[in-house]
Amino acid sequence: MPSPKSWTYSLPSALLLMAPFDILASLAMDIYLPVVPKMPAVLQTSPAVIQLTLSLYMIVLGLGQIIFGPISDRMGRRPVLIGGALLFAAASFLLVGTSVASAFVVLRVLQAIGASAILVATFATVRDVYAQRPEGAVIYGLFSSMLAFVPALGPIAGALIADSLGWRAIFITLGMLAVAATLNAWPRWHETRPSTGCIPRVAFRPILSSLPFWTYTLAFSAAMGAFFVFFSTAPRVLIDRAGFSQVGFSVAFATAALVMMVTARFVKAFAAQWSIADSVARGMAMLLLGAALLAVGQMPESPSFVTFVLPMWIVAMGIVLTVSVTANGALQEFGDVAGTAVALYFCIQSLVVGIVGTLFVILFDGDTPWPLVAYCTALPTVASGALWILRRQLAGKI
Repeated sequence: MPSPKSWTYSLPSALLLMAPFDILASLAMDIYLPVVPKMPAVLQTSPAVIQLTLSLYMIVLGLGQIIFGPISDRMGRRPVLIGGALLFAAASFLLVGTSVASAFVVLRVLQAIGASAILVATFATVRDVYAQRPEGAVIYGLFSSMLAFVPALGPIAGALIADSLGWRAIFITLGMLAVAATLNAWPRWHETRPSTGCIPRVAFRPILSSLPFWTYTLAFSAAMGAFFVFFSTAPRVLIDRAGFSQVGFSVAFATAALVMMVTARFVKAFAAQWSIADSVARGMAMLLLGAALLAVGQMPESPSFVTFVLPMWIVAMGIVLTVSVTANGALQEFGDVAGTAVALYFCIQSLVVGIVGTLFVILFDGDTPWPLVAYCTALPTVASGALWILRRQLAGKI
C-alpha cells in the first residue's frame, strides 16, 4: 500500500478533491428543509414520520463514525470513500422515485450511512497526509468555513430548486453532485492509510470514564442540538404558522447561519482571553438567554421573524462560542488515542442531539418554538451543572 507521502497534490487541488465530500453530508440535511412541511401530504404520513427523516439522518451520521473509522483503518480510506459516495448517490436517486413513507425513511438512513462513510474517509485522509504539515490547519479551517455556508445557502438552494422543479429535483441534485465528486475522486484519490505498523486495539473505558470528556461533550451536544431543534421546527413555525414562502423561510433561516459565520470570525480573539471552561459557561448562558427570549416571544398569537428568528441569533452566537472550544476540552487528555476519542465525541453528540432533540420536538408542539425553548433550557442546564462539578473537582474541593 502506498505511503501517505505519495499524496502530492497542491493545496488547491487537494481541496477541490476533498471539499465536495465534506459539503455533501451537511447539504443532504439543509437543502431538504424547505420542503419538510409539505412532505407529510406528499407521502401520506404524519409530521412525526417526516421528523424521523431528519433525526435518523443525524443519529446514523454519528454512529457511522464509530463503525467506519475502524473499517477505514483496516480496509483503507479509498474503498470507504468510494463505497460511501456510491451508496449516497444511489439512495439519493432512489428517493426521487419513492412515494411510500417507510421506503423514504429507509432510504434516508442509507443516505446517512453513505454520508458518514465519506466524512470518515475524508477526515482520515487529512490526518494521514497533513498531520505533520502546516496545510492541515488550513484545510480544517476551510472545511469549517464551508460547512458554515451550507446551512446559510442550502435551504435557499432547496427552495429555489423545489419551486422550479419540484421536491424530487432536490434529491436528483444531491445524487448528481455525489456522482460528479466520485468521478473526480476515482482516478485521483489514492490510498493514504499508513502501510506499516499495527493498528492498536483501543479501550473506550478511559475515555468514557473521564469527567472533562463528558462535560465538554454534553456542552457540545447542547450547542449542536439547539441548531438541530431549530431546523427541525423552523419550517413548520415559519412556513405553516407565520406564512413565510419557501424562499422567505430560507432567507430567514440563513440569517441565523450568517450570525454563526460572523461570530466565528471574532470568537478566536474572545476565546483566547478566557479559559475553555469560561468560554463554555458563557456559551451555555447565551443558549439560556435565547430560550428565555423565545419564551417571552410566545405571548403574541403567532410567531414572527422578531419573536422566533432574532432570539435564535443569540443562541447561534452561543453555539459558536461553545463548539469552538469543547473539542479541546473533551480531548485534551487523549492525545495518544485521539482518533477514538474524536469518534466517541462526535458519536455521543449525534446520539444526544438526534434522540433527545427528537423527543423534545415530539413531546412539545413541533410547530411552535417550545421544543427549542425546552432544549435550550434543559441541556445547557445539565452541561452547566457538569461544568460546575468539574471546576470544583479541579479546584480540589471534591
